Amino acid sequence: MSTAGNPSVVLLGFTVPDDLLVEIMKRDWVMPVQTHTFAWGLVRSLRAADCPVHLLSAAPVSNWPGNRQLRFRSGSFRQDGVAGQLLGFVNVLGLKHLTRFATVWRMGARTLRESRADVLLVHGVHSPFLWFGALRARRLGVRVVPVLTDPPSVVLPTDGRLVRLLRRLDRALVQMALSRCSGIIALTPALADDFAPGLPRLVMEGIFHAVPNPSTTVEEPTTAARGAREIVYAGGLSRSYGVDRLVAAFRGLPDCDLRLRVYGRGELEQWIASQAAEDPRIALPELLPRAALLPRLASASVLVNPRPVGQDFVRWSFPSKLIEYLAAGVPVVTTRLTGIPADYEPWLQFADSDSAAGLRAAIDRVLRLPPEEGARIGRGGAAFVRGTRGPSAQGRRMRNFLAALAGSSHSERSPEVVAAAARTP
Repeated sequence: MSTAGNPSVVLLGFTVPDDLLVEIMKRDWVMPVQTHTFAWGLVRSLRAADCPVHLLSAAPVSNWPGNRQLRFRSGSFRQDGVAGQLLGFVNVLGLKHLTRFATVWRMGARTLRESRADVLLVHGVHSPFLWFGALRARRLGVRVVPVLTDPPSVVLPTDGRLVRLLRRLDRALVQMALSRCSGIIALTPALADDFAPGLPRLVMEGIFHAVPNPSTTVEEPTTAARGAREIVYAGGLSRSYGVDRLVAAFRGLPDCDLRLRVYGRGELEQWIASQAAEDPRIALPELLPRAALLPRLASASVLVNPRPVGQDFVRWSFPSKLIEYLAAGVPVVTTRLTGIPADYEPWLQFADSDSAAGLRAAIDRVLRLPPEEGARIGRGGAAFVRGTRGPSAQGRRMRNFLAALAGSSHSERSPEVVAAAARTP
């Protein structure tokens, strides 16, 4: 334990500096923004709870040729007063896993010893990092705790036969490694139930982080200045997230003063542009940095999460956008996803179905609320997430959970005992 009695933590994952993320997004087809935001949320929360934190991080990039940089070099960095080591690797399918494992094996043990780590927190279900924990960290007396935000190695419809085989192999390796860990932090109960049954768990669906000085350099939409009511979505522009249903729902609303604004990037960008050409109330998609996006969310009339409920991965997921939506102080319409905790329900407006008609009815219902009622709901939702999902609150929960794991023997670490510690403020 650290001298203050709080566990010393090494966070192994993808917590890279902001400037590196900007460079990655310039040349990669994926947008690891949510991974980046959640990772730094973990850091801020642990530090808010007075837990020393050191970082071991790999760049979160897609395999070549999705990202055309073949070699990523090791190095050191420092951001927000936290020291980190970048792990080098070769960015080719198969070699990526092998070279990341070799690098973390070489550099990770030294970091664990020098930081006097009590806990190795592994962000994500990345088999090289999990097996480093299972094989190396445990031998050094360090508790290994994965943070599960997604199911392991999901097979995609576009995957070829070799990729499908490798994903299934990786999934088996991940589950073997998870069984050797001390406990888990999971985004939803289903992730813990399905992939780490029997382990002590802390369910933590997200962390709210305020931007101290949101950017005002991005020009505000001129329609807002003319009093238009804006329906806003921010996130991936894909059918799997229900964005096509949102556009169809909006087009069925007759009011001339309504505007639909979508912020993000994805497969539907050109399709949305074609819809905008047919309906001038729909704005072209924009991609904004978080600091510039937050004021746009706060000026909306309704924020919408249209994710369909019937997809296989839904039971394992919690849309992190709901935390930022609620924090904006604006009424939020969402589909009824199983991963949404019950204490969110008073502050969300649920669509009766995830169809375009169901979304349209829910949006219309919110638009017809008396202004004072909409303002009350918005203020309540903002107070809820800021008070219960902010770094201080989530940091205390993590500190208590990790301290219970780090300070007890294996026989003493029953799920019930550790869960009780995580609930203690």
